[in-house]
Amino acid sequence: MSSIRPSAEPGGEAAAEVTAEVAAEATAPPAGAPLAAPRRRPPAGRAVAVLVLLAAATLIPLLGPSAALRGTGEAPAPGISGITFLRTVMFAALCVQGGEVFAARLARRVPGAPLDRAPRCWSAYAAWAGCAAALALAAIVANGNLVPEHFSDLDLGRLSGSRDGRLALLEVNAFVVAALCARSRRPASAALPLAAVIVAEALRAHPPVEDHPLVGSGLTLVHLTCGMLWAGSLLYVLRTLRQWRSAAPEAGVAVLGLYARVAAVLFAAITVTGTASTLRRMPPGTVADQLTETAYGRTLLAKALLVAVVAVLALLARRRLHGAADRAGAYAPARREVVALGVVVALSALLTAVPVPIRW
Repeated sequence: MSSIRPSAEPGGEAAAEVTAEVAAEATAPPAGAPLAAPRRRPPAGRAVAVLVLLAAATLIPLLGPSAALRGTGEAPAPGISGITFLRTVMFAALCVQGGEVFAARLARRVPGAPLDRAPRCWSAYAAWAGCAAALALAAIVANGNLVPEHFSDLDLGRLSGSRDGRLALLEVNAFVVAALCARSRRPASAALPLAAVIVAEALRAHPPVEDHPLVGSGLTLVHLTCGMLWAGSLLYVLRTLRQWRSAAPEAGVAVLGLYARVAAVLFAAITVTGTASTLRRMPPGTVADQLTETAYGRTLLAKALLVAVVAVLALLARRRLHGAADRAGAYAPARREVVALGVVVALSALLTAVPVPIRW
C-alpha cells in the first residue's frame, strides 16, 4: 500500500488551495436552496433589562418596605421585610405549581404535541418552598404577629384559637397536600389544595372588622387566582417552547397561542378586580393623594405601572404570534413578560405587608 504524503514540491501549496476549494464546494448548499440565516447574538440591552428586573424582584422584599414608607409618617409593622420575603416565596410557589397544572392542560389540547417530552416538573419543589414560607408565617402568628426570636416564644394555642392562626395552619397543610399531589399519578389534583391556599389568603386579607369583608375577599380571590394563572402558566409555556424547539416547534407555538387567548381574559379580570379593590381601600376623592403619600398607594402605583409594561409586552408577543413570517419571534417579548411578572409578584407580596390606608 502506498501512503499519501504532503507534496514538498513548489506546486504543493497550490494543490492544497485547490483541495480546500473543492471541499468548500462539496459542503456548500445546492443552487437555489435557501441560505441559513446567521445566528444573531441577543442585544446586550435586553440581557441588561432582564438582569435589572431580576435584581428588582430580589431586592423588593428587602428594600421595598423602607422605600415605600419613607416620608409617609406610617409606622412599619414588626418584621415587615421578612414577612414580605415569605409572602413573595409563597405567592411564587402558588404561581409555579398552579401554572404547571393549568398550562399542562392547555398542552394536551394541541394535536400532535409530544407530551412525553414535557418540561421537568417543578411543582413539588414549589409546594415545599411554599410550605416552608407558610410555616414561618404561622410561627409569626403564633408569636402574636411578631417575629419569634426563640422557640419558647411560640404559643401554639394562638394558631388554633384565632382566625388568623387557623388560616395559617390551613395554608401549611394545603401546601403539604399539594406537594404530595405533585408526586402522585394525578398531579392536576393539586388544584384543590392550591385553591384552599388562595381562599385562606383572601379571607386573611379582609378581616371581619372591615366593611363588607366577603365582598373584599371575593375580589381578592378572583384577583389572586387570575394573577397566579397568568404568571405561572406563562412560565411553564415558555419552558415548553424551549423543550420542544427542535422536536415540535409548531406545537410549542400553538400552546403559546392558546395561552395568549386565555391571558387576555385573565388580564381583564385582574384589571377589573384590582380597580374595584383599590376603590374599596381608597375612596375616589382620595386616590390621587394616597397614591403618593401612603406606602400602600406607592406600592400599588408601582405595581400598576409595571402591569401596564407587562400588558405592552403581551400585546407585542401576540402581534408576533399572529405574524406568518416569524411566529417563534413571540418568544422574546414573552420571556421579558414573565420576568416582569416576577417583579409584580414581589410587589403584590409587599402590598400585603405595608399598612392599609385609612379611609378619610
